[in-house]
Amino acid sequence: MRSLKLPGTLLHDQANACLADWLALLAKAPAAEVVLDASALTEFDSSALAVLLGLRRALIAQGKALRVEGMTPRLRELAVLYGVIDLLPST
Repeated sequence: MRSLKLPGTLLHDQANACLADWLALLAKAPAAEVVLDASALTEFDSSALAVLLGLRRALIAQGKALRVEGMTPRLRELAVLYGVIDLLPST
């Protein structure tokens, strides 16, 4: 299992770089599941969801799974509002 951690702030300006960094890091990871710790995320916009969904899409293409831990209530509410909460398995 490979672990990643969301930063405290993830806005539109940081989204592409964040996803690109993760994809480069995970390209060589043999783990079948990637766990993403979202507990530090306090300042974000819908771009955070785009990053999570982009990561999920890339992992699925590699035959891997994504699990989100520590999803804050605000992030969960945004995912529900956009109708993507079921795409982001969490604990």
